[in-house]
Amino acid sequence: MANLISLNEAKVKSKVKVVEISQNSRMRKRIMDMGIVKGTNIVIEGKAPMGDPIEILVRGYNLTLRNDEAKDIKVELI
Repeated sequence: MANLISLNEAKVKSKVKVVEISQNSRMRKRIMDMGIVKGTNIVIEGKAPMGDPIEILVRGYNLTLRNDEAKDIKVELI
């Protein structure tokens, strides 16, 4: 398995694959309801000037996540 990083650490325009969502995340169910589950491919579309929030492309739609939500999503670069 490649080095894991948090989704909020990924660079703009990078493509990543979800490896896990933290069991301790208070947003876990909501994140999964939005279609972000293990094995999902995500493209980092952009970040706000101060880095929060981030915009991602997931399952054909754009989604904005705050850093505190994105930090609980572990991904690997693809």
